[in-house]
Amino acid sequence: MKTIKKYICLMAVALTALQSCREEGRFELYSGDTVAPGKPTIIDWEPFFGGVIIYFQPSDDEDLLSINAEYTNVNGRTFSFAASYFTNAITVSCMGSTDPHTVRVYAMDRTGNKSEAVPVIVRPDEPIVQRVASTVSVKPAFGSFMVEWVNGLMADVNVYVDFSFTQNGIPKSFTQVFSSSDDSVRMFVENLDLTHSEPVTVRARVEDYYDNSSVVVELGQIILLTDELLPKAGWSLPDTKTEIGGVPQCFGDSYEGKLRFVIDDIIDEGFIYNYMHTGSRGYNGNADDGNLPWNVLIDLGDYYELSRIITHQRHYAETLLERGQYYQDENVGIYNMYIWDEDLQQWDFVSQRKIPIPNTGNLVELLQKARAGDFAYLYPDEPKYTKPTRWFRYEAVVGFANDYTSILATSLSEITLYGRKVNR
Repeated sequence: MKTIKKYICLMAVALTALQSCREEGRFELYSGDTVAPGKPTIIDWEPFFGGVIIYFQPSDDEDLLSINAEYTNVNGRTFSFAASYFTNAITVSCMGSTDPHTVRVYAMDRTGNKSEAVPVIVRPDEPIVQRVASTVSVKPAFGSFMVEWVNGLMADVNVYVDFSFTQNGIPKSFTQVFSSSDDSVRMFVENLDLTHSEPVTVRARVEDYYDNSSVVVELGQIILLTDELLPKAGWSLPDTKTEIGGVPQCFGDSYEGKLRFVIDDIIDEGFIYNYMHTGSRGYNGNADDGNLPWNVLIDLGDYYELSRIITHQRHYAETLLERGQYYQDENVGIYNMYIWDEDLQQWDFVSQRKIPIPNTGNLVELLQKARAGDFAYLYPDEPKYTKPTRWFRYEAVVGFANDYTSILATSLSEITLYGRKVNR
């Protein structure tokens, strides 16, 4: 009985090895092979946005390696696609119109021999560039305008935003290009110092990797919102533990840090150590009450409608060319903003800000972004002013580390606000 079992096992091993050798042999190169494989049989095709799926039956050639498809666009550029020999469908996704297109489908063996090409006339659904272009919209913002679009298929697209205006009697035209494959995108065309009497005319088009371009979308004229940098001369900070509306002023005087540094217009970088530090007891200075959330309560000294905020991180490095603590654990990665409603005698939540970490491996670029500070709108979805208020509340939620879950955030360098003064 043991002998029979041993024999069966040996046979199984031998058969497995033989099958493996046959499969591996499919990919061995034989330079002397000049026989082309049989052409695939086209069964059907199915359209999708900007492309088609072609279904086929491959030939039974032993050395068949892949089924390939080629498409040449109106500009004469040819794109190639390939599917493995053991599948029955190939995806072609490069078409810029719903007109009929011809795709050439052929088989290729492991030596590189190609079969006769089979022409397939297809008609894709709406091109991706046109689909994205139909969703592009603009909204006025402060000294800028917002551009939004939806890219449900998450294709790599470039959105060209052409805008023009007349400033001081001089006509000006510019183009800004945004690239993204995100599902829902919001970008800003910034640093436009225009008045209410200087409207901006905006149009957009969308292009992709395959040289496809949408029609130009006319987005009309918009008038930008205006605001001003709030002077800090009249600002003040209540002492630690002082409560406004039940919220205590944080503790920020640990190590070299001082709470007052967050409103002194001096940015921490290199040898300039100018920041607040909670020493892990930021909530109210009592270690038993913990660190987060801690709040910076600012008396603006007068009444303002607020619009934008800039926050600067603690750098804490010996030289300007080091990353230091930028976008690291000790800095605040997510914070909430509130204003004090005198009529209701309560803090009104405005919005939450998640500071993006620059997606770059270039240290110089990262340092430049950090030193410029993080610019955010108090109402990012619909830029506007807050209600008139005298008090602003910055609430630190978490740090950057561990995908914005760190509870060790202890530091902040500067808070700067924009808006406009109001009379009460």
